Amino acid sequence: MTETIALVDDDRNILTSVSMTLRAEGFDVTTYHDGEEALAGLSVTPVDLAIFDIKMPRMDGMELLTKLRETSDLPVIFLTSKDAEIDEMMGLRLGADDYISKPFSQRLLIERIRTVLRRKIPQGDTQDAKHIMRRGELVLDDLRHLCTWRDTPVNLTVTEFLLIETLARRPGHVKNRDQLIDAAYGEHIYVDDRTIDSHIKRLRRKFKAVDDDFSEIETLYGVGYRYRTE
Repeated sequence: MTETIALVDDDRNILTSVSMTLRAEGFDVTTYHDGEEALAGLSVTPVDLAIFDIKMPRMDGMELLTKLRETSDLPVIFLTSKDAEIDEMMGLRLGADDYISKPFSQRLLIERIRTVLRRKIPQGDTQDAKHIMRRGELVLDDLRHLCTWRDTPVNLTVTEFLLIETLARRPGHVKNRDQLIDAAYGEHIYVDDRTIDSHIKRLRRKFKAVDDDFSEIETLYGVGYRYRTE
């Protein structure tokens, strides 16, 4: 089944060149010229992954991501200016799954897209127990990217899913921020330590939305995080 990508950028040259490259790689592509147009379009025509430019008129990429995250865990890659490190950090804290700086190699963009898509495998009929992790009330199915707490679904981004999976895999074992960055982003992407703190806050908030007593993710100040032992 062909994977679909939404490309959102006010630069028509980028829309044209990147969409041609993506289609040549076998993806279906939908293009939008600004955030407002994309928000309306994505609500009607779902995709497998979206690429947002940060600097856009009417509604920028940050605002678009914030609104999208109210209802969707769609994987998102940000396009940022070369010197916009603060944009990269803010985007990741808001729930983006990756970023790439302009000007960029389209081959590198394709690799980033494939990496993020591999981290979120579409739903299927497979029920292989080895892909299901159970930690008390927590159930994680990494084949279908499903998370439940006390039998209630918790909608997580790819990055959030990888973080909770990494922590829950070894309850009681402390993971420092560098280890969590490697687990969520890989070893070759620089992410500010505070980005992990922001993701953990989002994780806790999502779990508390289904269970106000959720307290399984523990903070060890100055060290890192761990999942409570059962």
